[in-house]
Amino acid sequence: MIILGIETSCDETAASIVVDGSEILSSVVSSQVDVHHKYGGVVPELASRKHIEDIVPIVKEAVSKAGINFKQIDALAVTQGPGLIGSLIVGFAFAKSFAYTLGIPWIGVNHLEGHINSVFLESNPPVFPFVSLLVSGGHTSVYYVKNHTNIELMGQTRDDAAGEAFDKVSKAIGFGYPGGTIIDRLAKDGDPSKIIFPRAYLDKFGFDFSFSGIKTSVNRYLQTHNNEYKNQIADIVAGFQEAVVDVLSCKVLNAAIKMDCDHISIVGGVAANSRLRERAKLDAEPKGIKVYIPSVDLCGDNAAMIAATGYYYLKDGKSSDINDDVYSRIKNISTKPMDRSGPRI
Repeated sequence: MIILGIETSCDETAASIVVDGSEILSSVVSSQVDVHHKYGGVVPELASRKHIEDIVPIVKEAVSKAGINFKQIDALAVTQGPGLIGSLIVGFAFAKSFAYTLGIPWIGVNHLEGHINSVFLESNPPVFPFVSLLVSGGHTSVYYVKNHTNIELMGQTRDDAAGEAFDKVSKAIGFGYPGGTIIDRLAKDGDPSKIIFPRAYLDKFGFDFSFSGIKTSVNRYLQTHNNEYKNQIADIVAGFQEAVVDVLSCKVLNAAIKMDCDHISIVGGVAANSRLRERAKLDAEPKGIKVYIPSVDLCGDNAAMIAATGYYYLKDGKSSDINDDVYSRIKNISTKPMDRSGPRI
């Protein structure tokens, strides 16, 4: 089954052709970083306008790079939510009309399930069931993954997502948006043990997160050290990054032990962070837990993961209706309460 995937949930316009949910024939992503950088974050109205400009050429490029024509596409998958409403509408409306014109089925996909299924686009994916840490600019959550479309929420952030904390700390220091890649790069030259920032575990053996406190702690450090902090930038961001990574690694491993899983995945934009990738594997190895992290290209928002997830939806007999609409908040992933107590590591 050849599926065209479309992703426009935030500030990337992406299209991809994927075969049978696993073979990527093409994946094209148009980033809007240059558009939003001067504002220190994504401006929803500008994002929507840029999607309108880019959606047609990006889809054409994805089809061309795949070496197929439009009539060879069997189905279409598009991000339905969560995300910025204006951005989502652009991709969703395009998908509806495109599928209608071609006379093919189409399916709206949960963006978060797309990230979770991104590991199955790699050559050695995890086996079910496993625990997945989804960590990005808008979401930080832990899930118990029974299969491609049966996913249970175990815990989530109560305030800022980890990616938001990276962006806000980067902005406070003066480096702007996007903060994740900037901090990752600068932290390599710093000593994470020189400046210690607090770890917000909440219930250390539960699975909820909080990252607003560490952002405030960094801001206070900058304020109390005036201009002298400018000579400590690398150490500050290294200490901040280590604090975030400590919490993420601890929580996902606790979740895996709680659910008796020896496989975990880490997905989403922050999964591209080099220290998180390193620490998770170092912490998991003594416990006999194997870590699966997509390649960096598949960590950020992309349409290949949407096409792959659409394939699994369609296999389950799901399809979308012309009257379906986008949604800004989490939907479809089960939020069944789980026992949040966990074993001590």
